[in-house]
Amino acid sequence: MIENYGFGRITIHGKTYTEDLQITPSRTIVPHWRREKGHRVDIDDVAGILDKNTRVLVLGKGKPGLMKASKELKAYLARNSIDLVEKPSAEAAEIVNQLANEDKPFAAGFHLTC
Repeated sequence: MIENYGFGRITIHGKTYTEDLQITPSRTIVPHWRREKGHRVDIDDVAGILDKNTRVLVLGKGKPGLMKASKELKAYLARNSIDLVEKPSAEAAEIVNQLANEDKPFAAGFHLTC
């Protein structure tokens, strides 16, 4: 699924993206992802990619890992039995590939730079 991640770019299914993006449980790529509070991910920032079957939300936090889930998002995910995986984007890409290969229902958001 994800073929390559490097600072500021990610290649998925042969297409390279240079802006933050999301991946839905149906594996649709949603480019140009913006968060209301920049490096903080809140419920509204990911609500559009979560569905009733989502069991894992993967957040690629950027190369050094500056983006983080808010306390409110963490509580929301826990209440809805959705595991949260927050890793620097290179590691998050590997996890997404593993989940896709295992056909597990996941959603993801990737910050490509800091």
